[in-house]
Amino acid sequence: MSAGGMLYGGDEIGALVFDPGHHSLRVGYAQEDTPKAEIPSVVGVGPADAALNSDLETKVDNNVSSANKYYVDTTFVSVARPNMEIQTYMKDGMVDNWDLFEKVLDYTYAKVIQSESMYHPVLFSEAAWNVRNNRERLTELMFEKYSVPAFFLVKNAVLAAFANGRATALVVDSGATHTSAVPVHEGYVLSQAVVKSPLGGDYLSLQCRQYLEGQNIDLTPAYGIAAKDVIKERDNARFTPRQLPDKLTSSWQQYMLKGLLQDFQMSVVQVLETPYDERTAAQIPAVHYEFPNGYHQDFGPERFKLAESLFDHTMLGAGQLASTSVGMCDADVRLSLYGSVVVTGGNTLLPGFPERLNRDLQHRAPSNTRLKMISANGSVERRFGAWIGGSILASIGTFQQMWISSQEYEESGKSQVERKCP
Repeated sequence: MSAGGMLYGGDEIGALVFDPGHHSLRVGYAQEDTPKAEIPSVVGVGPADAALNSDLETKVDNNVSSANKYYVDTTFVSVARPNMEIQTYMKDGMVDNWDLFEKVLDYTYAKVIQSESMYHPVLFSEAAWNVRNNRERLTELMFEKYSVPAFFLVKNAVLAAFANGRATALVVDSGATHTSAVPVHEGYVLSQAVVKSPLGGDYLSLQCRQYLEGQNIDLTPAYGIAAKDVIKERDNARFTPRQLPDKLTSSWQQYMLKGLLQDFQMSVVQVLETPYDERTAAQIPAVHYEFPNGYHQDFGPERFKLAESLFDHTMLGAGQLASTSVGMCDADVRLSLYGSVVVTGGNTLLPGFPERLNRDLQHRAPSNTRLKMISANGSVERRFGAWIGGSILASIGTFQQMWISSQEYEESGKSQVERKCP
């Protein structure tokens, strides 16, 4: 079966779509509505000898002599183990630690896809600022190690625009580690006008942590609690700590604490439609929240104040990023960008985020502008925007001649990716 004459998109061959981010890697089959799996972008790295006595967690790599054992995916990462460090393979929106990344890919093929990599073309999303060296390395990895029949790489902002039915859009993507504004014109990123800031979900988690610790609220995550009593609101928590193994690493404890803070964030924090004002915030009903140790209370105006830092920052606020980005584009595309502002990324699920961005942009855009915000209603569509765009793209008939086939790779090598994937 020659690679040249092979049609990749048909029903009989499922193309895979990978969308790596700092919070998680989304992976699944093209043509489906949602990813098959969402795997945390961290790997637990522990000493191998601790694992020899447990048959349950099969070693991902068969190299028994290796000094480390790797734990991938929520179920394995969340177990309290002595000396297990939590490491991420992402840095600045790009894959940075390739060894760890391969461990996750191995796991994905073995446990999620449960099929040989050579049967599935692969579409990867990438950050708008991804560098040539990285793109070539990924291309090489997919063809050399995983023997994929075909490969393609697309900017995640382009995919998020496609997912919302747009070829031209200003994509405001707020994820775990950063918020970016990326103008997409006719399916191409205008790279000179990409603007990003380091304010995202993790920054907000940090704000939440500082606030809660300042209130002397005990942030013991669920793994540290064996039992808890029912108590009255704002009473001190009464709980029995769980017996934990010694030598738990601080990286693992921080990772688990982050999970608690993210839950607090998504349950309590909200964005005001107008810049923060104590009196307005005080009129909105408070939200009740219970911590894993049983302590519970209402949160009022402070839940709006926490999210304010994502917007009120003079240089890095989301509205500022978006208008700066549009301002760096040619005058003739600005109106069409303002006419479709696509909001994507897990951090934009904070209630009120799109509305506030809309208001901030209206204040900054020229008065004759028709501003249109496109934010998918469902949380799935907004969290997985780029993945869904990839799923759509990889299943379109006209896309099928775009793939870099294994034959082309053999003839021209990894530099093909610069030529074929804009």
